[in-house]
Amino acid sequence: MTPYEEQAHVQLQFWQHRMQKQPTLFDKLSRKVQTKVNDLIPDKVHAGITVTIEKMIKAVLFGAKYTTPKMPEPDASLQEREAFIQQKINNYQKTASIEGAVTGAGGFLLGLADFPILLGIKLKLLFDIATLYGYDVKDYKERLYILYIFQLAFSSQQRRNEVYKLLAGWQGYSNSLPNNVEEFDWRIFQQEYRDYIDLAKMAQLLPVIGAAVGAIANYKLIAQLGETAMNCYRMRRISALQILKP
Repeated sequence: MTPYEEQAHVQLQFWQHRMQKQPTLFDKLSRKVQTKVNDLIPDKVHAGITVTIEKMIKAVLFGAKYTTPKMPEPDASLQEREAFIQQKINNYQKTASIEGAVTGAGGFLLGLADFPILLGIKLKLLFDIATLYGYDVKDYKERLYILYIFQLAFSSQQRRNEVYKLLAGWQGYSNSLPNNVEEFDWRIFQQEYRDYIDLAKMAQLLPVIGAAVGAIANYKLIAQLGETAMNCYRMRRISALQILKP
């Protein structure tokens, strides 16, 4: 491995350790706080968010036409790929931060608008990252992988452990999936996704708190998602190399 690849491998190992930790007392308390915040949101808002998530998942799994950057040369190094990826993450952080500041300062209705907008920004970032690592997002299995990365980034620690195991064994899991996207049971996935995704972000809908959450929260959430995606694809890259070894 090159010095850069060795450094990336060390970072991956630290990240893998974090993903497999057991939930701490702080994690459990945080989950309770998030649940209480969730309870303060009106049922109509929950219903609207659920519909938004459902439509977004359908769009991703059933043919979303996201524009993606040009795929890099097959022999591009990991360092070259990740230089472009880090630049993408930085650009998306700035975009999401501005969007969060505007909607967070605009009160409850604009706070509602932030949810689908930020969701779209995050998914577009993941499509770009997948492409820059050399994966074809026209394949619905690659899109499903993107959605699991999304869930891993914003899950409770307990759920994170479960999703991490699935992604760590992706080669075997993806081979068991139907080749036809129409046969995939997206409803079960949507239920899990809705229950665990972005709970902390929902605090932006609350009066007073929402304005403070906006810009900073969006900036950090994009960073968190970018780190998760990079390490997921690093892990997958290493697994593929190990399979190719004689």
